[in-house]
Parts: sequence; structure tokens; C-alpha cells
Amino acid sequence: MRFSELNWFDIEKYLEKDDRLILALGACEQHGYLSLLTDVKIPQALADAAGQQTGVLVAPPLDFGASPYFLAYPGTISMRIATLLDVMEDIVRSVYRHGFRRVLALNGHGGNDPVRGRLYELADELPDLRIAWYAWWISHSVEAILQKHELKSYHGGWIEAFDFTRVAKLPGGEKAPPHIPGLLGAEEARQVYGDGVFGGKYQADDAIMQEIFDICVADVVELLKRI
Repeated sequence: MRFSELNWFDIEKYLEKDDRLILALGACEQHGYLSLLTDVKIPQALADAAGQQTGVLVAPPLDFGASPYFLAYPGTISMRIATLLDVMEDIVRSVYRHGFRRVLALNGHGGNDPVRGRLYELADELPDLRIAWYAWWISHSVEAILQKHELKSYHGGWIEAFDFTRVAKLPGGEKAPPHIPGLLGAEEARQVYGDGVFGGKYQADDAIMQEIFDICVADVVELLKRI
């Protein structure tokens, strides 16, 4: 159940029996031929599916992340790292004040990884706060599926091409990963990455995509049991 479907009375009633919360973190950035909100849509879908199975509430997603390297691609909206850390801290402090004590952060964007450092600080400071972090595309479960099907994952490629992230027809075949000389500024990044896909297949069989989604939901449900 999402916050958007509830009022404050409902939240207060929920907190009488449970103190768990799912929070999706994403980004608004280029993903090649996929939605600019791909990094939000995937963790949000996982959160909704896990919430339906467990009854755990789902907070509004954080639609913006840190994506300075993609700012030369129109549609990318990036927060500074310092801003992102402060926003995340404010969110956690807000829900903690209301009584939430167990928060599962479902991250959909690698550029948000610095947030983990601030969450460690909050976990040390706020009594009884427990936070779990899940980045679906680098989970052990997904890595096992990649090995089984002999596939590699790349930003904007097949691994993020779920039916709900597709907004255009995807190219066929594969893209050779470009040479990355080091940390790139936004303009240079656009020259290097071209269409924005980092390499590999543009799409995979629907059965593989469903396999990945299902195992990620199972991971999230298990984390909610353990947190």
C-alpha cells in the first residue's frame, strides 16, 4: 500500500501494529531508449510487489538522484551529492519521528550509493533505527541469473528493459562497450556513450526479465522479514 492511497489516520493506525517502511530511491536520467525514470520505476515496482505480499507500507519514491555525468542528455535532472544526502536524511528523520523504526531502502541508481554513508551515521545516532539497503542489479540473486544465462549487464541495456520501462522500440543486436578513459564530464560522457547505452544486448527474452523481477521481489520480502 502506497502513502498516496492513505491519509494520516491510516498511517497512525498502521504504526500501532508495524514499524516497517519501504522507500524507493531512483534518478531522472538518460537510459538510452528506456524511460528517463527507469531507476525509479524498477525499485517502485519491486516495492509495490513486496508490499502486497507483506503488508509493509511503501513511501513515495525519491525521483531524483545524483547523475552529473549525464547532464548533457536532455531530460536528466541531477542533485548534488550534498543535496541528496540531506534530502535522504530529512526523509528518514521525518518517518522516524512518526514511529517508523525499520526502513528498507530500495535503490535503483548506482549514483546514489554515497547515501549509504549518511544512513550509517543516522543508524548510529537514532535509537532503535534499523536500515537495510538493496540494490537489485548487483544482488547475488541477479548475479546468479546472469551467470546461468551467460549475460552481462550494462546501464540502459537489456537488464533494465522491463515492459514497464520501455517507452520506444528497442534496437536489436548488441552494442560494443566503449573504452572509458576515466571519470568523464557530462559532455565527454555523451560523446563516449552515444545513445546512452553502455553496451551489451538491448533486450532479452521476457522469461529472463520475469525471472529477474521475481527473484528480486523474493529478496526484498526476505529482507523485510529480517530487518
